[in-house]
Amino acid sequence: MVLVIGTGGAGLRAAIELAEAGIDVLAVGKRPKDDAHTALAAGGINAALATMDPEDSWQQHAADTLKESYLLADPRTVEIVTRGAARGIEDLERYGMAFAREEDGRISQRFFGAHKFRRTAFAGDYTGLEIQRTLIRRAEQLHIPVLEGVYITRLLVHEGAVFGAYGFDLTSGRRYVIHADAVVLAAGGHTRIWRRTSSRRDENTGDSFRLAVEAGARLRDAELVQFHPSGIIEPENAAGTLVSEAARGEGGILRNALGERFMARYDPERMELSTRDRVALAAYTEIKEGRGTPNGGVWLDVSHLPRQTIMTRLPRVYQTLLDLQMLDITRDPIEIAPTAHYSMGGVWVRPEDHSTDVRGLYAIGEASSGLHGANRLGGNSLIELLVFGRLTGRAAAAYAQSLTAQPRSASAVAEARAEIDGLLAADGPENVRALQRAIRDTMTEHAGVVRDEDGLRAGLAELAVIEKRMEAVGIHPDIAGYQDLAHAFDLKSAALAARATLESALERRETRGCHNRSDYPEPDSALRVNLVWSPTAGVTREAVPAVPDEISALMEEVSTTGKLVE
Repeated sequence: MVLVIGTGGAGLRAAIELAEAGIDVLAVGKRPKDDAHTALAAGGINAALATMDPEDSWQQHAADTLKESYLLADPRTVEIVTRGAARGIEDLERYGMAFAREEDGRISQRFFGAHKFRRTAFAGDYTGLEIQRTLIRRAEQLHIPVLEGVYITRLLVHEGAVFGAYGFDLTSGRRYVIHADAVVLAAGGHTRIWRRTSSRRDENTGDSFRLAVEAGARLRDAELVQFHPSGIIEPENAAGTLVSEAARGEGGILRNALGERFMARYDPERMELSTRDRVALAAYTEIKEGRGTPNGGVWLDVSHLPRQTIMTRLPRVYQTLLDLQMLDITRDPIEIAPTAHYSMGGVWVRPEDHSTDVRGLYAIGEASSGLHGANRLGGNSLIELLVFGRLTGRAAAAYAQSLTAQPRSASAVAEARAEIDGLLAADGPENVRALQRAIRDTMTEHAGVVRDEDGLRAGLAELAVIEKRMEAVGIHPDIAGYQDLAHAFDLKSAALAARATLESALERRETRGCHNRSDYPEPDSALRVNLVWSPTAGVTREAVPAVPDEISALMEEVSTTGKLVE
């Protein structure tokens, strides 16, 4: 049996591949599967299908991806994804997904970000949700068992090989010991450790990072985090919720508190259509230098656009702001600030099959690393789920079938049990939620859009204090369930992810893509490396393989005239 942890797009695609190969599989998620993070992805999914631009190719897709990564993406990973992308779309079609199509039946493709050609397929502005629904339907057809509302606290490892996982039910507290021949980790990234984030509460808290590291795996490029320029500021419980980039694409204007259209200072040619990292940096700078709004943001204004345009092209944005703030965007501007959006680093994996340092353990989706480098090409994350979901499912199946016996460890299970018992007995004065907030404040202050040596060292000092306070937490399950226990594990994950991010950001003494060091404003060719982190070895440098000649020949500045750059 193979265990898949995480029931978003990556986890479901891996589970489907395993089931289709005749392998027993169990998928476990802490959220309901129809409310996974994948459902929030709006823009589209990339593949060089050449339906709109016949000259497109997987090689050009690879070249665009590598260029956008600031040469930190792994060329082998990029080749696997771009070569396998068309197959990923075919799989979705086979499962019954309804893509937007041209009148003659071809799948529609549009420009999205710094692509040379139109290669982003889509389904309205609900592409991720439609992919999630399609994968859920296929999983149900295959009768794949899915456990929802179960929190995995530890991977079970014996002599360097995984043999299952331990966890508990979020409502009843019932414990689970799940024995498995292989484990596929698809439990997301770590963007929830910032104060403003596009992730919902209790997701992307670094679960994958902690589970993998405690099992003996390593992390790669934890410091490379994409900040989206337009997250809302209020209400507090929804801070960071995205205002779609379509708002800028349709003609939205950015202004500071003085009413100045500030993008003229940062990218006078492209203005609001500039890249995510550049717009986020511009907004951050305006706020930091005192030209921000009273709440610490800038204004995004679409009220000059025809009402009909807003209602037909930006319906989700209109509805979201009406629901959350009673704000009518046809009349008033939106107060926004940069928000942590996507973990481009993650668990260290081999490019061929996404296996880790732990035998039988694989990591995929936002939990993994290798494809995005220092800036993510818009639309690539959804295709990554499908390509590596399939390949990793196949690899996990082969590994599971190759085992003639699998040693287990009673002591590993006992340690996992004791970890929960210890937390349930904890009755210290520290509040878990307050400590989570403290980590988010530290990361926002010292490891946000712009970093420097003094700030990162201050962040590490603050984190050390928080880690000490974590020893005195009190855990109090109540009539509503075991959420407090889950928050304690979220806190552990957040602390580990924060340490990996701060230590790696300190080591990357350069500015490259999403990583802005005000004390090192230029890229450093000696740092065209991946930074690999573990709690024992700290940060080590790993060379990035050379880009094949056929790909490097295609890496050129892509024209962005009139199109939104992601």
